[in-house]
Amino acid sequence: MKILLSNKFYYRRGGDCIYMLNLEQLLKKHGHDVAVFAMSYPENQETPWEKYFPANMNKLMAFTRPFGSKEVKNKFNKLLNDFKPDVVHLNNIHTQLSPIIAELAHNRGIKVIWTLHDYKLLCPRYDCLRDGKNICEACFNGNKTFCKTYKCMKGSTLASLIGYQEAKKWNMKRLENCTDIFICPSKFMAQKMKQGGGNQKKLVSLCNFIDITKCQRQHFEKEDYYCYIGRLSHEKGVKTLIDAANKLPYKLKIIGGGPLLEVLKSIANSNIEFVGFKQWNEIKELVGKARFSVIPSEWYENNPLSVIEAQCLGTPVLGADIGGIPELIENEITGMTFESKNTDDLVQKIGVMWKHNFNYALIAQQSQMKYNAENYYNQILEIYKK
Repeated sequence: MKILLSNKFYYRRGGDCIYMLNLEQLLKKHGHDVAVFAMSYPENQETPWEKYFPANMNKLMAFTRPFGSKEVKNKFNKLLNDFKPDVVHLNNIHTQLSPIIAELAHNRGIKVIWTLHDYKLLCPRYDCLRDGKNICEACFNGNKTFCKTYKCMKGSTLASLIGYQEAKKWNMKRLENCTDIFICPSKFMAQKMKQGGGNQKKLVSLCNFIDITKCQRQHFEKEDYYCYIGRLSHEKGVKTLIDAANKLPYKLKIIGGGPLLEVLKSIANSNIEFVGFKQWNEIKELVGKARFSVIPSEWYENNPLSVIEAQCLGTPVLGADIGGIPELIENEITGMTFESKNTDDLVQKIGVMWKHNFNYALIAQQSQMKYNAENYYNQILEIYKK
């Protein structure tokens, strides 16, 4: 098959980018012809398809790109003319590329598949957080005026107006008309899409995959610490984790950076070590040797790779019971859950996790079977064919 993958960025920036890059390699491995369409960006990986990429966005483009700019339309049409795909598989495309590319492909009779990595089709600011802190579903009923009322886009009146207009133009009905299937990486995401008026017949739940070869370990000895890996920002719940860890005698290693780094350092006691941003080989050792990993999120996580990767390394996960996290955890087998934002519950569950006897080798074995690329390939191919 000839498959065109699209995402706003073409480098390992976040989970959506990693997913698309991994999918590209997986499809090529199985003999498919794969093209990519993204925004031209300095960190992008080299690709022969970059000649079709629209320019990196500047401030003026913020007024045109979200609605379907002439440059995006011209370059995407040229790519469709030259490559002639059987399937266009979209990922995160809003704003920098815009859903105009879904319509362009659909109007040519090309099958359009769209993997949803966030809640942009339901919430103009994509994360269902009001002021970046509290869960909000005000826009789920289709009325996006709350985006303007609460200045949801960076607290800016102008940015929120653009976000509102973008959501109004690319409404659910219009996007459903040009998309054959929406892939939801979690059942939670599929349920929220249905709640927001999405056509259930166009929703498919399909958990993400990872390259399990990078998670191979010969031994599963654990050291006396637990860990957190991820961005140090409010919605990730790291402050709640620090507050809990300060009340416990166990060593915690924090892997990653972000805007709350200095604040968190200022309130952390001596049992908490900030090791900073790390590359995969170091992450593999740090997470692999941890007794467990904590995912203390306070927003609707979709299908966090941090849970999947930890389990594939043989490390159980203590996850907040929010979003798609609980779907990934088998209680007392691959981890446990706690009430999101509840420091006391987190303190108690960390103590339970520390003492619990997990079978680390079995966690790795079962997780690698569950999340391996070949399983995913068989399922995604069926979606393409249908």
